[in-house]
Amino acid sequence: MVFSSITFLFYFLPVFFFFYYLADKRYKNAIILCGSIFFYSWGAPLFIFVILGTTLVDFFVVRWMDASASKRLRTGLLCLSLTINLGLLFYFKYCNFFVDNINHVLQHFGMKAMTWEKVLLPIGISFYTFETLTYVVDVYKGVHKPLRNFWDYQLYIILFPKLIAGPIIRYHEFADQVYDHTEHETSENKLRGFYRFFIGLGKKVLIANVMGAVADRIFDMKYPELGTSTAWFGAISYTFHIYFDFSGYSDMAIGLGLMMGFRFPENFNNPYTAVSITDFWRRWHITLGNWMRNYLYIPLGGNRVKSKWKLFFNLWLVFLASGFWHGAAWGFIIWGAYHGFFLILERLFLGKWLAKLGKLACLYTFPVVLIGWVFFRVEYFKPSLVYLKHMFTWHAGNNGWLPGKEYFTVLYFALLFSFFTLPKSGTWIQQKIFYTDYPMSRHYLMAFTVIIICVMSAARITTSSFNPFIYFRF
Repeated sequence: MVFSSITFLFYFLPVFFFFYYLADKRYKNAIILCGSIFFYSWGAPLFIFVILGTTLVDFFVVRWMDASASKRLRTGLLCLSLTINLGLLFYFKYCNFFVDNINHVLQHFGMKAMTWEKVLLPIGISFYTFETLTYVVDVYKGVHKPLRNFWDYQLYIILFPKLIAGPIIRYHEFADQVYDHTEHETSENKLRGFYRFFIGLGKKVLIANVMGAVADRIFDMKYPELGTSTAWFGAISYTFHIYFDFSGYSDMAIGLGLMMGFRFPENFNNPYTAVSITDFWRRWHITLGNWMRNYLYIPLGGNRVKSKWKLFFNLWLVFLASGFWHGAAWGFIIWGAYHGFFLILERLFLGKWLAKLGKLACLYTFPVVLIGWVFFRVEYFKPSLVYLKHMFTWHAGNNGWLPGKEYFTVLYFALLFSFFTLPKSGTWIQQKIFYTDYPMSRHYLMAFTVIIICVMSAARITTSSFNPFIYFRF
């Protein structure tokens, strides 16, 4: 079930909030938990048992670890929990990748390939695995005590707004909200969450879906036959598709959480206005970046390592891991290495030059990011190079697709909202919409706006069959 589906918007959401708002405070978490289990089971009825089973084991392992006074036992239980969670992630997400590559090597040397039953990927496994890891690590380090009972822990893991595609919420940032979120369930927060949800829906349905349909059509063409202009339209379309798709989902998740009194961290901060790749990663998928920094980069030594080259290696390694986290294909790994390469260049010398350009440095960042998305979208190295070759050397080619008025209209709004905050006035408007208290006049304006967005989005959903969420498969 996706947030932008008729089933979710007009059936699940009204029924869920009807029961949730009528329920006594004591039963609200139970309503959320039941709704979350139903939400996940709708799309993956078998895999819900994987989540329930692993979280049950994990909960008792962590409680045992917390109660133990023996450092050796605590460390052993930490390793057990990490092994279970990372083992499941590896099995479901990466086994196919490694078996396929091993078979490729075996066949190259004339040997018989391994037989293997392809493993289906549970929806959102990367996101909830990272949250289970933060739970055990935060408890192990004494950052926060474990939750009181299994159902509280289950709520943290399976809370439906963030279950499928984040934001990734670290345990110590969320633990207390399990018990106090109803205190923040005010009329103001309900309304602002409602507005935020429909702003995200509009980004997803009215912009991302249009850009995504074009990107899919072009990337599904034969690359050697692509014309240069068509190749550029494909890359640009995918660049805006992935941003408005994922940031739209994050807006909807944050809005749904706010309607229940939960405070989720922001996941995007106008990433295409970034003035460097370093800055881009402070703005893009912020919760993943924070997770990688706190649970991988800092344990490797962070900025405290003595050798500059060791620091660069650790930085590059983290971004290789980030690429591999996104998917089991060489294109994702290359995409991570590509970003790591530019981060190292900026640490060496490029960052000083970019700092002198100020906001104009986004003219460097945006094309670098756009080229990176080609590796991400194609997922294989050689076809990516063919695609990029057609972007940067002139080919008349068989264009196969020509942009129309609708495309250019949506592209205009994609550009507008992507670079809206470059002037100070755009930043001021964004602050007023998302982060300051609303006077009654602004409530009227926002209510009118989201009604229009809702009607337009519903019309688009009912007339179009193209409605995927990119990050569901990660």
